[in-house]
Amino acid sequence: MTIEIISGSARENSLTKRIAIYLQQALSKARPEHTVGLLSMHDNTFPPVQKSFKAATDFPGELQPFAQRIFDADAFILVSPEYNGSYSPAMKNMLDHFPKHKHKAFGVVTGSDGALGGMRAAQQLLLLVPALFGIPSPFLLVVPKADTKFDEQGQLTDGSFENSIHNFITEFLWLAEKLKS
Repeated sequence: MTIEIISGSARENSLTKRIAIYLQQALSKARPEHTVGLLSMHDNTFPPVQKSFKAATDFPGELQPFAQRIFDADAFILVSPEYNGSYSPAMKNMLDHFPKHKHKAFGVVTGSDGALGGMRAAQQLLLLVPALFGIPSPFLLVVPKADTKFDEQGQLTDGSFENSIHNFITEFLWLAEKLKS
């Protein structure tokens, strides 16, 4: 199975990219038989949506490798900061370029340096995923005070948060593997 983690922040040194890096390592360790990729909105800029593309080759040349990975993915994890009570506009713009993702599992992860960890963004993502025809994992990973939980290299610095990550990964993998089979 191919899982793509989408780091939704376009900002350099984003807190949520730290979380995405950690999740990529943790998922690869938990299921080495799966391919776990990380796509960053900081590294890939999509133009404003004018149409939905049907194939990776329809995208501009520099975006074709990114697009191919989206088309080939069996499951996704959306990792987003909170922007004014919602998820990353860069990630939403990117997702709108693609056709629906029927019956694919989606994990929802949000993070912020505040006490609520992007909870409002998580709630908005739970509305977005079914609109994409995806199936959201009911176990969310909401990361409050993310700046104290992960360092700049994406290493977990707060061991008390490890159980929350384990539960998220376990539930996401269960759903993704059931849907894939």
